[in-house]
Amino acid sequence: MAETESAHAVAEIINEKEPTPTDVVTEETPPVEDTPVETETRPEAFYENKSSTVFDSTIDFTVKHPLRHTWTLWYTKPQHGGSKSDWGDQLKEVINFDSVEEFWGIYNNIPKASELPQKSDYHLFKKSVRPEWEDVQNENGGKWAYQCRDKRQVDIDDLWLNTLLGAVGETLEDEGENEIMGVVVTIRKAHYRISIWTRTANNEKALLAIGRRFKELLKLPPSEQVDFSSHKDAATSGSSRAKPRFST
Repeated sequence: MAETESAHAVAEIINEKEPTPTDVVTEETPPVEDTPVETETRPEAFYENKSSTVFDSTIDFTVKHPLRHTWTLWYTKPQHGGSKSDWGDQLKEVINFDSVEEFWGIYNNIPKASELPQKSDYHLFKKSVRPEWEDVQNENGGKWAYQCRDKRQVDIDDLWLNTLLGAVGETLEDEGENEIMGVVVTIRKAHYRISIWTRTANNEKALLAIGRRFKELLKLPPSEQVDFSSHKDAATSGSSRAKPRFST
């Protein structure tokens, strides 16, 4: 799917229109053409990782740079008119990508987090993992979460982009840990929330390391913290904000 087509597909979903046949996301996503893309929004941290999954040159766009995993972007539509539609009806799969170039082509052509309507979410998860507690790959896991209630004091677009880069650039965990399942940005009237979902909820050493890197990535002061809770605890409590198991 070309960059403009992916942007149109997201716009259709956000505006609650039915996508045209050319906008339907297929299982196999055609490669994005090697077209120059904007670079001004890319934090330097994305280039500091020397793995083969990121750019070695900020000006050479003639080579496709593969990521270690294929990722899927999902979008949660807000409910309207007090409707009680099922979560599955609100959650929409948007597009898959597996290269640095495709990531930037998609990111630069879809609405930023700050432009999303209230009660909506972006989810970026490894392919084949649905952003649901019930998914077999998530059911024994949990999430790190940072919630900001003073929305005027944060640049949610910057925080979300840094989180995306940490996920797809594989910098949030040590090689071989395979804990990261996906990341989520939640847009609500009273707050923003960014979450990192993990495969397990008991691997304390690895999870605390992820939490510390998450906090560093967001450039949070010592007075603020990120909290980890398990999906099973959240399901038992009936709230997405269960009592934290860890904090940092």
